[in-house]
This record gives sequence, structure tokens and C-alpha cells, in this order.
Amino acid sequence: MSSKQGGKAKPLKQPKAASKEYDEVDMANIQKKKEEEKALKELKAKAQQKGSFGGSGLKKSGKK
Repeated sequence: MSSKQGGKAKPLKQPKAASKEYDEVDMANIQKKKEEEKALKELKAKAQQKGSFGGSGLKKSGKK
């Protein structure tokens, strides 16, 4: 039951995916998605600069 092949078997190579053909509608959707992601990144950056909302830290209850 011994084989000449030792160690892990190499995975079979996947064929390269052919470049997709996009029509105008697909290109418009891709562009729109990129713009939305860019806007979200900008908003996140602004939110991180401002810090926490309110600035009072942890809210304490009235109980003692």
C-alpha cells in the first residue's frame, strides 16, 4: 500500500476565468456601486475624526 507520492497532493489548477463582457447597464451599476463605497469610506473617516457623540462618556444611572 505504499505509494511513491509523499506529502500533500497538489490541487488541480483551475482554468483562468474568461474576462466578462459588460454592457452599458452593468458598467453603470458597477460605477454606481464604486461611488457608494467611496462615499461610505468618506463618512466613516469623518465619523472617526469627530469621536463619540455627546461627549459625556458612559451614562450613569441615578441609583447609589
